[in-house]
Amino acid sequence: MSAVSLAPRALYEEVAELLRQRIFRRELEPGSWIDEMKIAEEFGISRTPLREALKVLAAEGLVTMKVRRGAYVTEVSEQDLAEVYHLLSLLESDAAAVAATKATDAQLRELQALHKELEGAVRNREKFFALNERFHMRLLEIAGNRWRNQMVADLRKVMKLNRHHSLLKSGRIEESLAEHRRVMKALEKRDAAAAMQRMQEHFRNGLEAAA
Repeated sequence: MSAVSLAPRALYEEVAELLRQRIFRRELEPGSWIDEMKIAEEFGISRTPLREALKVLAAEGLVTMKVRRGAYVTEVSEQDLAEVYHLLSLLESDAAAVAATKATDAQLRELQALHKELEGAVRNREKFFALNERFHMRLLEIAGNRWRNQMVADLRKVMKLNRHHSLLKSGRIEESLAEHRRVMKALEKRDAAAAMQRMQEHFRNGLEAAA
């Protein structure tokens, strides 16, 4: 039996990541039409891997496929945003409760180190965004449920489509950092109930800032 070539799969995944980053950087704005011919020409690829990449992004909620009209960058409504934050609050607060009791001392020190980096990145918005996501995703990894991790990763991609990202609001970074301190405090005390409550508050405040 001949070996199966993985090249086409690798290509469309690479294209999906390139488009994903363009969407997150707002080079492809929410609601905008994705010109498949232009992008295929720019990337020097055929339409086939591009269409496969768009299917991946559609499954993640970043792209909306419209019959006979093509692919569009998904627009996130206030209702969409509220639903995403609600689910993130449920999933991540549950993970925080699990991590409070399950994390090893070494893992807690890792979270403390990430939080310290976050404290030092208040004036660097892009770095703060990246560290904030790393903290949240590391907490999920420590809690240890791969299905929850995948759901959160996909929901966070949709959250990034929001034109009025909660951390862009004046003073929100400082508020978010204070909320992170309270989450860390609960984790350090290994107080599962408090960790869950503090994470729920974090997402509730984030939604209010994003609305």
